[in-house]
Amino acid sequence: MKRRNAGVFVLALALAITVWFASPALSQDKPAGNMEILIEKIRADKKLLVVANMELTEPEAKAFWPIYDKFQDELFLLRSRTARLIKDYAEALKDMKNEEAKALLDESITIESLGLKLRQAYLPKFRKALPEKKVARYYQIENKIQAMLNYELAKEIPLVE
Repeated sequence: MKRRNAGVFVLALALAITVWFASPALSQDKPAGNMEILIEKIRADKKLLVVANMELTEPEAKAFWPIYDKFQDELFLLRSRTARLIKDYAEALKDMKNEEAKALLDESITIESLGLKLRQAYLPKFRKALPEKKVARYYQIENKIQAMLNYELAKEIPLVE
């Protein structure tokens, strides 16, 4: 039952983040306070998903959560950069020039590369806090969330004409 509820959280989280990323124009129409509330809700839902699936002991939790929070802050910066990339892509889509396509693709590859570097940089920190199997589980959770986000974004973003 716990895993089924977690699947629902993943889906809800993926949809919420997708709406936020895929609709940068909408986010500009909302007051900053509302956007901050939405972002905090998404972060809280994701944390609930991690809690539901990690099965941490008290000492593990004490060591894990501060690292998790810092990692999420850095992931958020990358996801914000992705949101800007999507906005730039949407603005350039209709009359995209080769130079714009190159710049957008280069930025996309840079973001992917930075994401990998970030996961590599935090791996030793998580390994200090948790047994290896739990580190692997946490990275699986992050990978599944990222795969769902990627799927939702790919489904919504049209191909370059």
